[in-house]
Amino acid sequence: MRALLFLSFMIMGALGLAQTTISGNVVDLNNEPIPGANVIIVGKAVGAVSDFDGNFILETSETPPFQLKITSIGFTETTVDVTADDFNISVVLEETHTMLDEIVISASRTPERLFESPVSIERFGLKEIQNTASASFYGGLENLKGVDINTNSLTFQSVNTRGFASFANTRFMQLVDGMDNSSPALNFVLGNLVGMNDLDVQSVEILPGASSALYGANAFNGILFMRSKSPFDFQGISTYYKTGITSQEAAGDNRFYDFGIRAAHAFSDKLAVKASFSVMEGTDWYAVSEEDINNPGFTRADPAYDGLNIYGDDFTFNLDFDTLSGLPSGTLGSASVSRTGYAERDLNSYDAQSVKFDGAIHYRPFASDFEIIYNGRVGRGSTIYQGANRYYIDGFTLQQHKLEFKNNNFFVRGYITSENAGDSYDTRFAAININNKWKSNAQWYNDYATTFIGARLGIGTGVQLDEATAHAVARAAADTGRYIPGTTEFENAFNTVIADGDLTTGARFIDNTKLRHIDANYNFSHITENFADIQVGGSYREYELNSQGTIFTDTDGAIPYHEFGLYTQIQKKFMDEHFKFTGSVRYDKNELFDGFVSPRASLTYTFGDLRNHNIRGSFQTGFRNPTTQDLYIGLNIGSALLVGSAIDNLDRYDVDVPLSTNGEVIVGSSTVNLTGRDAYENAYSLTSVETGAPSAVNTALIKPEKVTALELGYRGQWGPVVLDISGYYNDYQDFISQKIVLVPKYGEAGDGGLSLLALQNGDYQPFNVYTNSLAEITSYGVTAGLEAQVFGNFDFGLNYTFSNFDFDEASDPDFQPQFNTPKHKVKASFGNTALFENFGFNVNYRWTDTYFWQNSFATGDIPSFSVLDAQVNYTVPSIKSIFKLGASNVLGEEYVTALGTGYIGSQFYISWTINN
Repeated sequence: MRALLFLSFMIMGALGLAQTTISGNVVDLNNEPIPGANVIIVGKAVGAVSDFDGNFILETSETPPFQLKITSIGFTETTVDVTADDFNISVVLEETHTMLDEIVISASRTPERLFESPVSIERFGLKEIQNTASASFYGGLENLKGVDINTNSLTFQSVNTRGFASFANTRFMQLVDGMDNSSPALNFVLGNLVGMNDLDVQSVEILPGASSALYGANAFNGILFMRSKSPFDFQGISTYYKTGITSQEAAGDNRFYDFGIRAAHAFSDKLAVKASFSVMEGTDWYAVSEEDINNPGFTRADPAYDGLNIYGDDFTFNLDFDTLSGLPSGTLGSASVSRTGYAERDLNSYDAQSVKFDGAIHYRPFASDFEIIYNGRVGRGSTIYQGANRYYIDGFTLQQHKLEFKNNNFFVRGYITSENAGDSYDTRFAAININNKWKSNAQWYNDYATTFIGARLGIGTGVQLDEATAHAVARAAADTGRYIPGTTEFENAFNTVIADGDLTTGARFIDNTKLRHIDANYNFSHITENFADIQVGGSYREYELNSQGTIFTDTDGAIPYHEFGLYTQIQKKFMDEHFKFTGSVRYDKNELFDGFVSPRASLTYTFGDLRNHNIRGSFQTGFRNPTTQDLYIGLNIGSALLVGSAIDNLDRYDVDVPLSTNGEVIVGSSTVNLTGRDAYENAYSLTSVETGAPSAVNTALIKPEKVTALELGYRGQWGPVVLDISGYYNDYQDFISQKIVLVPKYGEAGDGGLSLLALQNGDYQPFNVYTNSLAEITSYGVTAGLEAQVFGNFDFGLNYTFSNFDFDEASDPDFQPQFNTPKHKVKASFGNTALFENFGFNVNYRWTDTYFWQNSFATGDIPSFSVLDAQVNYTVPSIKSIFKLGASNVLGEEYVTALGTGYIGSQFYISWTINN
């Protein structure tokens, strides 16, 4: 690899010696600068971007004469002839509606007009970033068509497209300057918690749908690309300050602030550096639901109550009062009894924080397009993450360091991702082990049972209490002396538990996982342009899992494994460039699985007198390797034991589980040891037990999942109106899923005797296993968007998304598809960047249909909701400042996007941005 890097450096550097420098300025008809304008050499993938003052510098090895094409969203395209070296030009663009001429990169790994993209693509550029009504640019992505955002907490939002969403969202990839921004151990995409500073974002592109042919294993349901500003093109010091309040019924009104600064400077035409820093602090959305999802209507008066945001009450034990009292069966009966839990607000501080630093050195040794880049990013955050449980992510740190060699025809980049969970902990186990620290389960249940039996029989009082009253008396007796939130005893126990990484006694999880990644791409278009554009590339990735046994089965040391991929793409225009064919194919291999080939083919047809209508169709395949947790997790989440499906993981995980009183009589012990192999080879299916016909099941080990995706779309422009419609159909094979199986604590599943008695006695252990569904699964949908300029220069947008899926439930009754996506969504926007001099506004509205949320934490319906965001802004050119007053969820209609999270309230803010 070192030899490859050195050879690429020498060859590309030699080929890329600069010959021509073009500098200039891009302004509108009022002589106001146009930042973010694209300046591209006609017929080449070479260009530059204008800075805040509209200035640009373009260096190229092309020899004049040639032409430049200058474009910017909302302005007409213009072409300029370059006739000499050291050329200086001034370009005036006329305002119009030419969104489709914006340049995108991600669809084909090469610059092309958004209008001619072979697949659906959404773009969020400088104009949209500056005018978003959301409190951050990342939140503004929710207004794009076909895009969903699941809000986990104030600082943690998860982007998704085309269904099967979760907060981990492992089917969706997020890249920041080419680096995968997901947590390699925790398996969630980090959103913008430790992502990019608002001031450093140049553009955001979203590819909905499968893109494995170019981007590999995790580009399954979509990719989000965030691209930062080059210090050569965007120089100077920029800063912003934003403050306001978050308002929620449960939490009240709480102040937040967000500060950021970016500095960039080009010392010469060879060396430029940049650095950015931001910090945001606020109060998270409180999660306070006490509803028992599994037993609607239950309250704490019910023995087995399990509140949604109450933890510790999920530890339930079956008490057979007749056996314990020596009475005939049926005298007092039995009951499932849960311990008394603690509310989430007693276990979380709800402090939300995001601190981000980014630094980069850009070096052009020959003052040409050949560039060497070092980029380092460090982010630290505190937030709430909801997976199988609710986790307080306290002081989570992620570092990424990248070294990249590139010019306009190639790149070779390598980066390392290193994460540290800080003082993060599991709130459910915090509650469970605070309870255990005060009184053991054995003692608590003994106190409960003794009191209940005495109350029912009237022992000591002569008064026999009814069942409900006896349960209340038993709980009060068992809870006598319990640690109360706010007391010294509770705080001491809490601090001890959250510092302990052993889940049998503590709640902390440890994570020092690393990921190493190398990828490269070479574009031969400068050589093969008379025939076709051809690209080749590849990638290599290595994981090093290190949780010290708190997440993975790595108590004996870190777990390494690796994967690699190779791809090629050909793109050809013909029939006077009306038709464009794009074909690509990729081979990927994970060391744990067989290799997989994923092809993609698309055809676009451009027509009309102004070439402003386009039809596109594509066929593509995608695949997804099982995640690190799918393979190597070994975790007790209270309600079940999670065990990964890698063949070498089955015997890594073993655990002692308690027996009921009946089980104790049978096996002569209070605990029994179970392994991960029991979960896959000695279990009953959950559905069969619930229906009263227990059936033994052997669960197949996990393998990669696949999708075949078909898409058809149309883009067209009629004067100021732009229409974009697309439809897709996805057919999944070997869909990765999780299932609950029940392992008998004695006997062998299917033996017809002892194991059935274990089920009858409640002596079984639920396991959450990772496998592939046998069901036939398809998803399909339509997106339609309209953008127009109305009433002169007002911007209007309206889009609709339909999403649905089908699967054969009878073929796999234990399968939980977790589609977690509304069937219908409507979004609208209305604004004007120049309502009058220096004054603009923007309003965004979105409506989401009711949908079914299915996850290991909780399952149920999400009610329909409507959200209105709005902002007004005022520009002061003399001090290069923009002042903005805005609000998210202006109407204050609180809502959730998933069960178990806090209700999302309103966020009101005022901001001052200088020189962005």
